Amino acid sequence: MREKKFRETEHIAETIKQLAVPGMKPKALIDAVKEKHPKATKKDIARAAFLTVIMSAEYDPEDTQALHDLASGTRDSDPEGE
Repeated sequence: MREKKFRETEHIAETIKQLAVPGMKPKALIDAVKEKHPKATKKDIARAAFLTVIMSAEYDPEDTQALHDLASGTRDSDPEGE
């Protein structure tokens, strides 16, 4: 079960990497990700965003900061994870 969840998180992370651009508002990215992953919760998207930050930190610091802001904002905005 844990591996399946991680694969889903990786898949969402790849979507985030494709869709995210510097300056994009968290709500806009969440909406775009939900179009491709309708069952994903905000918590799932935040986890995937943090995974994307970790994976990209070494290669693209500007995008990494934008993704970090998204992940932090998403996590802080909805305590229930929906």
